[in-house]
Amino acid sequence: MDIRLNLNEKQARFQSDDVPHRLGHTASNLARVRSFCHAAYKDAVKSVLNETQWFIEWTAAEIEPELAEELVNIQVQLSRWELTLNHIWLDEKQRAELAQQAETWSQLILNMSGLLSEQDSIAL
Repeated sequence: MDIRLNLNEKQARFQSDDVPHRLGHTASNLARVRSFCHAAYKDAVKSVLNETQWFIEWTAAEIEPELAEELVNIQVQLSRWELTLNHIWLDEKQRAELAQQAETWSQLILNMSGLLSEQDSIAL
């Protein structure tokens, strides 16, 4: 299948969700990055970094400017990681730092999504 067509289909599916759920997917991807770093799946990390950059691209324009700026800053760092992943992967300390930062951003974006607040309301 053509890569661009596949990306267009993924974008259409992703953008069919509301913004909170898109942010939830983005947070989930960053949690996967953390897990894959610990399990030493470099190719999976690279793939999820790339996908997460697209998720941010497809979401940032639809949220408040301050939150969008934060997402774009994350996107830039994800791109840097993707470009230097071979080097990072050889250094266990750098890989652990990448995993920790991905987890931190995962929590930040999940909080940004408001989905945790929804769950609290449902539970009450």
